[in-house]
Amino acid sequence: MGGILSYFSTRLLATPQDTLRPVRLSVVVRWITWPTALCLLATCGSQKPAQEPAPAPFFEDQTSTLGLDFVHFNGMSGEMYFSEVVGSGSAFFDADNDGDLDLYLVQGSMLGPGKTLSDALSAPRHEALHDRFYRNLLIDEGSLRFVDATAGSGLEAATGYGMGVSTGDFDNDGLVDLYVTNAGPNQLWRNNGDGTFTDSTAAAEPLREPRWSTSAAFLDFDHDGWLDLYVANYVDYRPETHKQCLNSGGAPEYCGPHSFPPETDRLLRNLGDGTFEDVTESAGLLSEPGSGLGVVSADLTGDGRIDIYVANDLMRNLLWVNQGDGTFINQALMAGTAVGLNGQAEASMGTDAGDLDNDGDFDLFMTHLDGETNTLYLNDGHGQFLDATSGGHLAEPSRSMTGFGTAMLDVDNDGWLDLVAVNGAVRSIDEQRSSGDILPLRQPNALFMNEHHGRFADASHRVPAFLQPEVSRGLSIGDVDNDGDVDLLVTNNHGPARLLINQVGQDSSWLGLSLRDRSGRPAQGGAVTVPLEASARMLRVGTDVSYCSARDPRVLIGLGGSASEPLAIEVLWVSGRRERFAGLEPRRYHDLIEGQGEALSSQGQP
Repeated sequence: MGGILSYFSTRLLATPQDTLRPVRLSVVVRWITWPTALCLLATCGSQKPAQEPAPAPFFEDQTSTLGLDFVHFNGMSGEMYFSEVVGSGSAFFDADNDGDLDLYLVQGSMLGPGKTLSDALSAPRHEALHDRFYRNLLIDEGSLRFVDATAGSGLEAATGYGMGVSTGDFDNDGLVDLYVTNAGPNQLWRNNGDGTFTDSTAAAEPLREPRWSTSAAFLDFDHDGWLDLYVANYVDYRPETHKQCLNSGGAPEYCGPHSFPPETDRLLRNLGDGTFEDVTESAGLLSEPGSGLGVVSADLTGDGRIDIYVANDLMRNLLWVNQGDGTFINQALMAGTAVGLNGQAEASMGTDAGDLDNDGDFDLFMTHLDGETNTLYLNDGHGQFLDATSGGHLAEPSRSMTGFGTAMLDVDNDGWLDLVAVNGAVRSIDEQRSSGDILPLRQPNALFMNEHHGRFADASHRVPAFLQPEVSRGLSIGDVDNDGDVDLLVTNNHGPARLLINQVGQDSSWLGLSLRDRSGRPAQGGAVTVPLEASARMLRVGTDVSYCSARDPRVLIGLGGSASEPLAIEVLWVSGRRERFAGLEPRRYHDLIEGQGEALSSQGQP
């Protein structure tokens, strides 16, 4: 016989839209050949379903190809000095006003009495241990590339045990200056506008701050047109008074903040003549010592005044609400942002503020120690916050990590802010220790994409560099190649900095804003509002972000898709002036100057 009787096939007549419909079977009788039958029984010729291509990465590590060769050195000599594992940060800033972002990287040094490089567990890449300044050649050459411009800049004298850097034009000359925090005296570097910087710390002695400082923020808290400075201080620790700490197994371990007395932060008022006055006591801040690590400034209560939020390590966090008369009141407990849901203080590290739910106010996000979770606080518009961490699917992915730097940014320019957290332990990881790692604190970093309904999806796998465990600390964000999306600069403790270039954001429409106030300086403080159908999206204007780091001062607005119609936005300047700017073309940066927009009702004049 040329074939056999087939009893195939059973056919399901229910449709996907009608899955509860009774199923009717029919039998199809046909002749098939023996070879065909054997193939059917043996699944001859069957093919595996075609695998979908791996999704394109969101960011690409281009550090080495772009000329960035910075490697952090923490001065490890085997003593396990506490300061070794805490630093350090970095900054994106336009040093020469040429329209592209330059880089500042904070360096460490040897620690301990009498210690020299011969005592180090590993040699630094550069024997000259000082902070480094890299100039961006994008505008000059037409393509992105960095050169180390430290030599001859004056910054060779930035030789402290570096922690962080804050950026702002403190003297209103239109140039961005630097304030560098150290485990020891800090330094204020005045930008001369010719690629050089002058140490101006001595002119304002309070700026020197001999304590162990971490993050700092330039802000105009009294709205007088001059940038003041908030300096977060950590704990009273010096290598000279070092004590040995042990883990639960009795092995030497890095100490935690509870082993040392907390310090008081400092608020320094700019007097407009190149000097600063310490107003910490008169402003009401002396009552709350803490172990400060992260600082962010924004109008968190909706009254038009700049408030200050401080992330403390294993102490209650602080929400300094600006009273408009030069004083502040800590309202963190009443606002719901002082402690975790269990009522206990957590180990807060880095923090950022931004409108994560597009409802026209600034929310808060902060990173924490492993065993805890990172925390998302949603603002009700009046300075009361709801812990939305678990509902936002952000708790479990962070529970096993120790987060430091963090930032809110719109990775894909869809109009919703996403979250990045860079991680690195502070307690030795047994597997890494047993393998001989001299800094066994390495953890992968994390990216959480905003799903628009109060939830976030872990998309860390879309950043290949994040899957390589490192001891990450600082995180700066900015559009380093001027293509309309946000890039990342990650600093690693005792390891290389990573410059990660955004690969997807430029595919969607965007609008960039470079804002300058009436003095001509890059604007800091205030907000940009983008009207939406049912609400308004708000974007913060400022450079303070993350942990020990500073961000691009420009505002980048993701518009989603291929939007091409001119846009109108509103700017609330830190002076209280509110203006409307219309006819702004997408896919380009616009220079907005205070006083040149359509005047609207003012808000929050002190």
